[in-house]
Amino acid sequence: MQTVKFLKLNKEAVVPSYASSCAAGADLYACFEEEKITFLPNETKMVHTGIALEIPDGLVGLIYARSGIATKRGLAPANKVGVIDSDYRGEIMVSLHNHSGEVQEIAKGERIAQIVFTPYITARFEETDTLQDTQRGTGGFGSTGK
Repeated sequence: MQTVKFLKLNKEAVVPSYASSCAAGADLYACFEEEKITFLPNETKMVHTGIALEIPDGLVGLIYARSGIATKRGLAPANKVGVIDSDYRGEIMVSLHNHSGEVQEIAKGERIAQIVFTPYITARFEETDTLQDTQRGTGGFGSTGK
């Protein structure tokens, strides 16, 4: 288990929490002044969480959809996966998009997304004249069959 320090930027902010002992993602909660936010079909809004994190070096926080509101209500991060770098100290916000054809609402304190912490590797890019051959080669989208 890794410690991640947090700062409440809003006194009503809810601390991220894991729904079960084996959950990979910690739930993030909406925190705003209104009682609810309304999303028109195909509308994207930035939803505040009211918290900032101190993610340890070597880890990244990845923001994913919560399966319940994504599949049942069509509300999921607009960028599919948000990336929170370890040197970011601002408020965690979720760019939530309404993929449904119906008006949707998010209530204050509702779980809106989940954050998964994972290690990452930083690459050093080296220019070359050739790349090693593989069986697939330059075959792109759909080239490996069904």
